[in-house]
Amino acid sequence: MVCVHVIVVGCGRVGSGLAVGLVDEGHTVTVVDRNGKAFRRIPDGWAGTTVVGSGFDRDDLDRAGAKHADALAAVTSGDNSNILTARIARETYGIPNVVARIYDPRRAQIYLKLGIPTVATVSWTIDQVHRRLLPGEHDVAWTDPTGTLCLVERDLPDEWAGRRLSDLVDPGAISLVAVTRAGTARLDVGDLVGQEGDILHLMVSEAARADLDRLFGDGVRVGLAAPPDRADDILHGAPR
Repeated sequence: MVCVHVIVVGCGRVGSGLAVGLVDEGHTVTVVDRNGKAFRRIPDGWAGTTVVGSGFDRDDLDRAGAKHADALAAVTSGDNSNILTARIARETYGIPNVVARIYDPRRAQIYLKLGIPTVATVSWTIDQVHRRLLPGEHDVAWTDPTGTLCLVERDLPDEWAGRRLSDLVDPGAISLVAVTRAGTARLDVGDLVGQEGDILHLMVSEAARADLDRLFGDGVRVGLAAPPDRADDILHGAPR
């Protein structure tokens, strides 16, 4: 696992739980909160750092290490503050993995359509924020008792936007179960064409996990080494 630097803005139940979990996994974490008393939710001996300040104040974000941060979670009690923080993190600092907690589901839909990942509720929020901060590390949502099949969640690679999602299917190895698009989960995936921001839910045999990793893994996601017309070759292991 690669150690990354994560900024958590807001030290309520979600923020403190997320921060503690990330540090336990070996990541470096800075928690930002306007109220210094909020840090009492973090246990003694915690290895992260804290900053008393605002998630949309650039001086405070600089002190939190935003210039070299890999991920930021805006999980305060205010929707407006969280969205503003998320936008500054993305647009000013270029932080690649950003997520905002939103309480109003109507607003959440709007921001999802604008490409700002949003989540809600406490225990589910910690898990979902964690998944979006560190994509690929926590992609397995379920495994059958025999360990033969697993349900995984993957972000749609940019190269698949505009392509038929049914092309991802490899009978007996990889099945597309559902797609979450603009905050709505859909089962009518047979004729869907990929859109930016889609989250794919796939049932995969353990033997095909390596094929899936080659198609969606870090090398393809970051390096963009495989053009769309080569996706089938990658999926089936043909030489490149």
